Amino acid sequence: MKKILIASAVAAAMGCVGAANAAEDITVDVAVIGAGGAGLSAAVQAHNLGAKVVVVEKMAMVGGNTIRAAGGLNAAGTALQAAKGTKDSVEIAFYDTMKGGHWRNDPELVRTLVQGAGPSVEWLLALGGDLRDVGLMAGASQARTHRPTGGALVGPEVIRTLYTAAKTRNIDLRTNTTATEIIMKDGKVAGLKVTSKKDGTYTIHAKAVVDAAGGFGANNELVTKYVSRLKGFATTNHPGATGDGIKLAEKAGAQLIDMDQIQTHPTVVPKVGEMITEAVRGNGAVLINKEGKRFFNELNTRDAVSAAILKQKDGVAYLFFDSEMQKSLKATNKYIKQSFCLTGATMDEIAQKMGVDAATLKATLDAWKQGKAAGKDAFGRADMPRDLDKGPFYAIMVTPAVHHTMGGIKIDSKTQVYNAKGQVIPGLFAAGEITGGVHGANRLGGNAQADIVTFGRIAGQQSYIYAVQADQSTKK
Repeated sequence: MKKILIASAVAAAMGCVGAANAAEDITVDVAVIGAGGAGLSAAVQAHNLGAKVVVVEKMAMVGGNTIRAAGGLNAAGTALQAAKGTKDSVEIAFYDTMKGGHWRNDPELVRTLVQGAGPSVEWLLALGGDLRDVGLMAGASQARTHRPTGGALVGPEVIRTLYTAAKTRNIDLRTNTTATEIIMKDGKVAGLKVTSKKDGTYTIHAKAVVDAAGGFGANNELVTKYVSRLKGFATTNHPGATGDGIKLAEKAGAQLIDMDQIQTHPTVVPKVGEMITEAVRGNGAVLINKEGKRFFNELNTRDAVSAAILKQKDGVAYLFFDSEMQKSLKATNKYIKQSFCLTGATMDEIAQKMGVDAATLKATLDAWKQGKAAGKDAFGRADMPRDLDKGPFYAIMVTPAVHHTMGGIKIDSKTQVYNAKGQVIPGLFAAGEITGGVHGANRLGGNAQADIVTFGRIAGQQSYIYAVQADQSTKK
């Protein structure tokens, strides 16, 4: 599938590494499970502070779900926003995130997210990343989604930046290496048991462990266990997102929360699995059903848009945009080259290819244009940046697919993991999609990247602090 090919190409370009030596026990300060955005952020941060770090990744390549991310990284009150004249603040971002999560989010975690996202953007920029384009995504009241210049895909850029930083720092990164147990001793974390495809099983002695193994969106059996209506749903997740890290943490005593909060992404190509970035709608595209009509506010939250699409004939819709919108967003370049993207020089031609009545489609787009001119959309959409009347025209059939698991390990703002009794498990930290509480009942597009980098950095910092304290305690 296309995303897998893209991820593989990026990984090849970066030159993924495997276990450096034959199987033998090693000793480090911090062991990180998972080489996605959260794990790599934690590793780089911990290393920068002086920790000896190892990262284990069960897949053959780094990146996890992060490398598939398309939209951007939400951050409020940044210099890049100010340069574009956008008036935003962490308070507005806090409200948008809580509202988007249907007020089920942990307020403390959301506060940490929105306060730390701006510094996370600056941190990535300092590492050589490109997040200089700022756009709008669904559920946000302000344009705060930071992405590569021209609106290119954010995930490959974030992973390229973090992987380069890890490689430059000679961080020990071991792919094809699966964590099989979080070792506990006297109620505290003591390291990991791991198995390498090449070298077999060995022990990593560590003062602290950061569990950043990701969610379980690719494990339909586990997804269905918590939300039965999602049985058989396709997924946007990479094959390794099976919840292994959650199971490891649970065996170590970790408390799980919000496991039944599973998000579907509304715009995924049926049978192909290609996720069409939310930025396409954010830049002006509309949703058209098989009758040739709009039916919902395209910039509503993902859960609401997904539900609206599923109510349409055959549970699908067309994402419709024109050449002006296409030119505004680099991410569309790869879509229009694919067979799933229909192209028509005129409205009549695109209607024919979509199988809808041309007169109805024209009337729908005329109504959109009139609403834009009047500043009042029939479906309550506030942002209507384009007339959508300039050929060629494009249409992509889409339907919802399992996208993000909001539930997982219970943590606090320091990324410390809690057990079922509400007590901190000493030496265990977690960050990224493996955790619960940050996004509540629905994640806003752009908040996953903010989550993984911000909480990944905190996990790196806090695991280093814990390791230093543990080391000092041992020497007394």
